[in-house]
Amino acid sequence: MRNQSFKFLLLFMWTVLLSGGAFAQAKMPEDKSKRPSPPATVAGSNFTIEYSRPSMKGRKIFGELEPYGKVWRTGANEATTFEAKQAVTINGQALPAGTYALFTIPGEQEWTVIFNKTAKQWGAFKYDEKQDALRVKVKPSKTSQPVEQFTITADKAGTVTMAWENTQAAFTVK
Repeated sequence: MRNQSFKFLLLFMWTVLLSGGAFAQAKMPEDKSKRPSPPATVAGSNFTIEYSRPSMKGRKIFGELEPYGKVWRTGANEATTFEAKQAVTINGQALPAGTYALFTIPGEQEWTVIFNKTAKQWGAFKYDEKQDALRVKVKPSKTSQPVEQFTITADKAGTVTMAWENTQAAFTVK
């Protein structure tokens, strides 16, 4: 019996060594700050937005990299998320408390801002319009100077501004 236990222990240790110590080591979580499009967080008084910040890198963004009329993840990597800690209104329309994917459909004259119930998803590849909790239309405008890295800001009045390249679009959270 003792000999059998010793053989089992040797076999187990040999397996651990051959597997690179997988049994003994937990996988380290990814350091998202090292990504080419690093994460950022914007906090308002009753909401939080988490997104990734792609850079222009000399590219034409709206109308080319991000085509007009097509759903965009509104950032890079995972879909941007919007968490309302309590029920809010977006440009006067009701949105229940919860966490949503924040998508947009950029257009030259109008953007659609989408709050989708499927918050945790990669990009907009599995976007399902049936899961939209709210859609609002906003008018884009030109920035005073080029914005190299996609940026979302929120002021004390609850105005959320999304800016990249030479375009910005905003909505109000109350």
